[in-house]
Amino acid sequence: MHQASLSRAREDGHGHGAHGRQTHSQAEAATTTTESDSEKRSSPEGTPRSIDDIEDELITARRALRNASWAAIFYLITTDILGPFNAPFAFSQVGYVPGAVLYVVMGGVACYTGLILWRLFCLLDSDAYPIKTYSDIAERVIGKWFKHMCSALQSLQLIINVGTICLGNAQSVEQIARDNQFCFSVAILIWALVGMVIGQVRSLKQYGWLANSAVWLNLLVIFITMGVVAHSPPNFASANAAFGIDPAPVQTSAFVSLPLFSKVNGIMQMVFAYGGAMIFPEFMAEMRRPMDFWKAMCCAQLLIGTVYMMFGIFVYSFQGQFTLPLAFQGLSKFAWQTVGNVIALITGIIAAGLYGNIGIKVAYYHIVEQWFNGPPLLSRKGRIVWSFMVILYWSLAFIVGSAIPQVQTISGLVAAVCIMQFTYTFPPLFYALFHMQLDAARDDPGDSWRSASRWRRALFGSLSPSPPSSDLYARGKTARPARMVFYKLFNLVLFLGSLAMACLGMYGSGKSIQATFASAGAATSFGCGAPV
Repeated sequence: MHQASLSRAREDGHGHGAHGRQTHSQAEAATTTTESDSEKRSSPEGTPRSIDDIEDELITARRALRNASWAAIFYLITTDILGPFNAPFAFSQVGYVPGAVLYVVMGGVACYTGLILWRLFCLLDSDAYPIKTYSDIAERVIGKWFKHMCSALQSLQLIINVGTICLGNAQSVEQIARDNQFCFSVAILIWALVGMVIGQVRSLKQYGWLANSAVWLNLLVIFITMGVVAHSPPNFASANAAFGIDPAPVQTSAFVSLPLFSKVNGIMQMVFAYGGAMIFPEFMAEMRRPMDFWKAMCCAQLLIGTVYMMFGIFVYSFQGQFTLPLAFQGLSKFAWQTVGNVIALITGIIAAGLYGNIGIKVAYYHIVEQWFNGPPLLSRKGRIVWSFMVILYWSLAFIVGSAIPQVQTISGLVAAVCIMQFTYTFPPLFYALFHMQLDAARDDPGDSWRSASRWRRALFGSLSPSPPSSDLYARGKTARPARMVFYKLFNLVLFLGSLAMACLGMYGSGKSIQATFASAGAATSFGCGAPV
């Protein structure tokens, strides 16, 4: 935390000025013994490892990728996996009232948990001890075992995300081809091969302007879809291929009467809309000023929540029970359907490149650099290893997309297993445990976590208010107000509620996959039949 306060001061332009020296002296006076011990443990020679002792080229290498502005990060966050195109399907599964309420509530909670991740990143990241991934925060707060679990979940989510994009793009190709359809698994393979090519880009800066264009292209598809569905019937043929339902009058409802698992799967589609929290630390790790991240995140969440809800209500009003998981594929006019599919192909491959880039970096940092002590990512040998990892990663994405050819169920499954944890479950747990450790460490008599006294300090802290301080580390070492007790309890309750919702989501998604495969004419795993 001391080194993090120095890094934040340096990013504000005060790293070598009076404020930087004052900040350094405050934290140094408070933590001389503790810091020296930790630095000796992290240095192979056993000598203190301050910022001034780190070689300039090492600092330059670590900050080489830190060139993104908060505006660029805003566009990266809004370059969502499916855009807002699954929002109408979510409304078709739960109805107007639950859909609108849940989008607002879940968006607000997602914004809150995003601010938690931002706060923890700023308190813990530094040039000496950088945070590169979500799992690094998990390690600092809980431990290495939790870091490995987060890394595994993160890799799983990113692979499934990329596989879902390949699946969605393959469906677009099948609809564009119309009567000249070819094997659906081959269509998925084509996009996996395209991803192997674009995945060779290593820096997120390369995706900045592409992500910017993807946002506006997605908005264009939204307006086209809204205009067409208002003046044409649903795509009954595709609805029959996806759900096995026959043509009938369009029906909408404030509260939909569907099995519980269908409603839960619909709610998981909403969770999918706020699934960017998993890569927030990666975004902050590439920003010039991570303290500005809250601007990008809050603006993106507001835009996402507003656009998703309005678009979902509008399309559901005209298509009802025939609403497809990708709304633009539910257009019955082939010309406009093709326009939406072509644009979606472009935005989808941009999103796939973004998620693939982050996913491979997570695997590279943990497997190549940490487990096998391999070459750094930016080295020449690192480029060779990266290229092989790109091929392997997109091969796994193809397997995921072709094994479960159902956008609506695979997105619900990954939302329940992974996105719920990264966006809603883990952040409040991290923040509660973070403050509990700070309170337990204050006036530490040397007791362990096996003693009741340490847990008492961790849960209830001090009743005296914290004095103001310009140093983030110093603020963490001072007395803490009584209201922190309720704040920690609030975060722990939010953690337990989110975990229960995730378990319910796993049940609903699993039952939805089973029901979809059992329907007549459904697409099969690694088969040639298309689900549209």
